[in-house]
Amino acid sequence: MKRLTILSVLMLLAVVAHAQLTMPPDGGNKKASVSERIGITDVVVTYDRPAVKGREGKIWGGLVPYGFNDLGFGTSKQAPWRAGANENTTVSFSTDVKIEGKPLAAGKYGFFIALQEDGTATVIFSKNASSWGSFFYDATEDALRATVKTEKMSQSIERLKYEFLDQTENTATVALLWEKLKIPFRIEVELPKTQVESFRRELRSDKGFKWEAFAEAAAFCVRNNTNLPEALMWADAAVSRPFVGEKNFRTLSVKSQVLTASGKTTEADAVMAEALPMGSMQELHQYARQLLAGKKPAEALKVFKLNAEKNPNQFTTAMGLMRGYAAAGDIKNALQHAKAALPLAPDAGNKASVENMIKQLEAGKTIN
Repeated sequence: MKRLTILSVLMLLAVVAHAQLTMPPDGGNKKASVSERIGITDVVVTYDRPAVKGREGKIWGGLVPYGFNDLGFGTSKQAPWRAGANENTTVSFSTDVKIEGKPLAAGKYGFFIALQEDGTATVIFSKNASSWGSFFYDATEDALRATVKTEKMSQSIERLKYEFLDQTENTATVALLWEKLKIPFRIEVELPKTQVESFRRELRSDKGFKWEAFAEAAAFCVRNNTNLPEALMWADAAVSRPFVGEKNFRTLSVKSQVLTASGKTTEADAVMAEALPMGSMQELHQYARQLLAGKKPAEALKVFKLNAEKNPNQFTTAMGLMRGYAAAGDIKNALQHAKAALPLAPDAGNKASVENMIKQLEAGKTIN
């Protein structure tokens, strides 16, 4: 028993000796991460933030040397900068992307920078994302290199940081900002392609048991004029797949849109004719507004009239008839229905809007 007790104590001391408590990073370099979704692609930059600490003018070409260098430790004799402090700076992408126009597969990468004296920098994405700094950098592990232009800044940034700038639906610029230098690189995603690939996965999951999901996927393809044959399959599933499909205004109208985009206008018209009697007041009103936006005033007026027959004496249908007749050039009838809509206005804002439209019609101006 005594021997067992002594052994237990020794084991406990060994554990304590090797225990490592959570402490701030070495050198006061703060850990950070920044992320953004571009399209449906998640991009995450994880890094450590060194500070200038009074070294203005001594960072670039000094603390951060130009080019590739022997750091005097590790295996690399031609090491770039680790683009931060401490362990690897990493960048991860949830889907395939393009960096400065070059393709890069989804994944997590070690990120390095080789700064040049001519105002450019080489940004490097390495398949090795787990090393400490760039001491063990190996060029054979590069997944992508790109040359970018650096930018001088008037205001100094004390602690290194990464920011997402100039975002669009399918692009963004990631910029390293430190002291008075910006090092940016451009990320681009193929949004329709990645979105359709995501639809294919999700429609095989529990989300594929709802007609709304199939209708949404098909409608996206129409809006982006992509993947129309598969979109028609999804539209058909939304309408009639066993245990999933439902024949209603939305599913039929989406199918009609796919057929129209595919050049099958006769079939599209037949499907839409079936959908119209199923539409709610708001659905019919919005569909007619879409027809107006598509420069189809005669078709729009027919839908506005149908809506008014199904839903008489409503503010929405009176406004629809006003818009429909105005688009057809019949100002007299447009004014009649505008004045009918006025007492039906649900609030002061809508009432003021109708009054303004009446003035525009009386002056012979367009309202659509």
